[in-house]
Amino acid sequence: MNAQDEIAPEIAEVDRIVARARAAQKAYEAGGSQALYDKAALAAGWAIMEPARNRALAEIAVQTTGLGNVPDKITKNHRKTLGLLRDLAGAKTHGVISDDPATGITEIARPIGVIGAVVPSTNPAATPANNIVNALKGGNAIVVAPSPKGVASCELLLSYIHAEFDKLGLDRDLVQMLPAPGSKAKTQRLMETVDRVICTGSQNNVHRAQSCGTPAVAVGAGNVTVIVDETADLAAAAAKITASKCFDNATSCSSENAVVVVGAVYDAFVAALAAEGGALVPEAESAGIVSKLWPDGHLNRSVIAQDADKMLAALDMTSKVPADTKFLAVETSGIGPDHPLSGEKLSRVLALYRAADFDEAKAVAARILAYQGAGHSIGIHTGDDARAVGLGREMPTCRVIVNQAHTFATGGGFNNGMPFSLSMGCGSWGGNSIDTNLNWRHFVQTTNIVRPIDPVEPSVEDIFAGYWAEAGQ
Repeated sequence: MNAQDEIAPEIAEVDRIVARARAAQKAYEAGGSQALYDKAALAAGWAIMEPARNRALAEIAVQTTGLGNVPDKITKNHRKTLGLLRDLAGAKTHGVISDDPATGITEIARPIGVIGAVVPSTNPAATPANNIVNALKGGNAIVVAPSPKGVASCELLLSYIHAEFDKLGLDRDLVQMLPAPGSKAKTQRLMETVDRVICTGSQNNVHRAQSCGTPAVAVGAGNVTVIVDETADLAAAAAKITASKCFDNATSCSSENAVVVVGAVYDAFVAALAAEGGALVPEAESAGIVSKLWPDGHLNRSVIAQDADKMLAALDMTSKVPADTKFLAVETSGIGPDHPLSGEKLSRVLALYRAADFDEAKAVAARILAYQGAGHSIGIHTGDDARAVGLGREMPTCRVIVNQAHTFATGGGFNNGMPFSLSMGCGSWGGNSIDTNLNWRHFVQTTNIVRPIDPVEPSVEDIFAGYWAEAGQ
């Protein structure tokens, strides 16, 4: 039996799943209404938010992936889904969504069809749930391709969704997943045969999604850098950074990886971090952290997304830091591939840079983003809002998070205006087609009805008068 013969049954299985999804989607659309789409989205939302099921999903996620912690995953599953449903509550995704007599254009929302969602192990319930809710709101069917470690969480989530569907008479085939064992061949076939790919995860997966031949919405890598300037409320900044860095053991792509502090307040900020449980590791001792965090050139699985005690033990730091240590702030000055502390660490380890002044802080942050994480986001703790606007004008980033805990703000918060999402587009800087948070608009398409109107045709003089005045004819 050759390799093609071995892979053929896998491909046939994917094709059958997609065929069922297509049939279910056609019926869903044919009988569609805003009320139906809203009801299906709420069913999927309640499947993850119902407290007992939320806890079960959080527990199986930590048990099977070894990443994060149960209380924070419960919080994430609840808040991300609640926020998403808030965003969707008034969104029109069926039928006529706008009608403008002045332009003669009527806009009609249409489903995309079958969505293929590639999701990571870091959020094995929250991310697929977010995609599923958005897909159903737009009148689509969806097939989820979980990472190998995320299969169990996804299976449980779908069982809960299907139980809710059964109450409402909805077709289970609207929400399916690629069954275990996962394989690149299965995921590739799925991406090639659906109508749109949504991809969150490794940059290898993102590249494959964007080159599969199907229109894809994929998101870039995070490596969040935050500036603390001399006008910041240092105690508040330290508290927010600590809460954000430690949440779900730093599994989020929005978790702070580097903090650049203006020299005038550096010592005071280090003291503020210490009060919150951030233990300082001087740069002279940073090599020991690096050697244990990347023992073979890859991140140490005994450190990634682990509780503080396990992280400290794996880094041989337990006896060298205070007993109440929540994370490590490691002093460094290097940036780039030869300085791994400047990249994403997926752990309770924070790189700490000292800058002479704000201009140097900006330069350091720009160099870090140029190395890794361009487009995703940057943060600033400051009392000068003009500095935040300046970062938005100058930095290669799609988001500037101001005076907030980055993890809780980037993907939408109840106290900011960003759409709730677990997937952040990074624009051209991150090699993405979107620069916004992934949201329901990426799960619908529109048809325009175009009617004739009274002509709106300017004269040549109307257009060029100002230009001619300056440059002549």
